[in-house]
Amino acid sequence: MATARDIMNPNVQRIRRDATAAEAVAQMNDSRVSSLMVEKANPRDTYGIVTMGDIVTRVVAKGLPLSQVPVHEIMTKPVIVIMPDLSVKHVARLLANCRISRAPVFDNNELVGIITMHDILADVALIDMM
Repeated sequence: MATARDIMNPNVQRIRRDATAAEAVAQMNDSRVSSLMVEKANPRDTYGIVTMGDIVTRVVAKGLPLSQVPVHEIMTKPVIVIMPDLSVKHVARLLANCRISRAPVFDNNELVGIITMHDILADVALIDMM
């Protein structure tokens, strides 16, 4: 049975906490992703996540200037995380139950990847085609 490690994307895009929403949008567009992990403030802190949806609902919809809103003010934190050996079925349930479309994968407190609904659907489609 496939696990999170098997289908996760190990190339996690990160951004500084003090970066602006405008910088986040530019980085997401350049990297062709819809979310960024927000760096920890210090070694004892935890990561946050900022998505295109966060920017649209928390900045654009409120008429705030993208260039003046730091990502740490709009990020989601704490972040629901996935262990790499969790089965894809359980990852799908977790994302569905939490009503989220992506989650970082951590192994021994180290960020090792990110998994999205798209990754899950691609895996299921591949299995169905076999």
